[in-house]
Amino acid sequence: MKTVYTSGSWDLLHVGHINMIRRSRELGDRLVVGVSTDELIEAYKGMKPLIPFEERFELVSALRWSDEVVVQHELVPIPILQEHSISVVTIGDDWVGKHLDGLEWMKVQGGEVVYLTYTPGVSTTGIRKKILDNSYRIIDAQLRRENESSDRWARQSGSTTAPLS
Repeated sequence: MKTVYTSGSWDLLHVGHINMIRRSRELGDRLVVGVSTDELIEAYKGMKPLIPFEERFELVSALRWSDEVVVQHELVPIPILQEHSISVVTIGDDWVGKHLDGLEWMKVQGGEVVYLTYTPGVSTTGIRKKILDNSYRIIDAQLRRENESSDRWARQSGSTTAPLS
């Protein structure tokens, strides 16, 4: 049986993440997916994830390609690779030429390391930027919906009280 390991933050789960997990699963018979802890993400990215660990873990667990989901306290942890008899590790191609102990260990063991290209045009950073760039419009639209809802409620109930703004 060929077991594949991939891991990530999986913050703001998007189609790029789905593609990475699906493509990883296609490389073997079984896929183990590591979900990085909030602390690990903050340590190597310099910022906390927006979605808490427990929720990211649950989201990844719900994906049909994930045979098993594990907590990842370090990047490509050798104990997880050993415990699950991993044959292939997949990782994003931005890691080409960078040293990670787990990747080097896999190579020495005769395992395979596959660098997958990211889905063009989509990233968690890009989603964060879109939210920030559109934050005024998002908040304004929400406030308008709330006021319209209050107005409808007031008309239906016969209330003469003006809605809060």
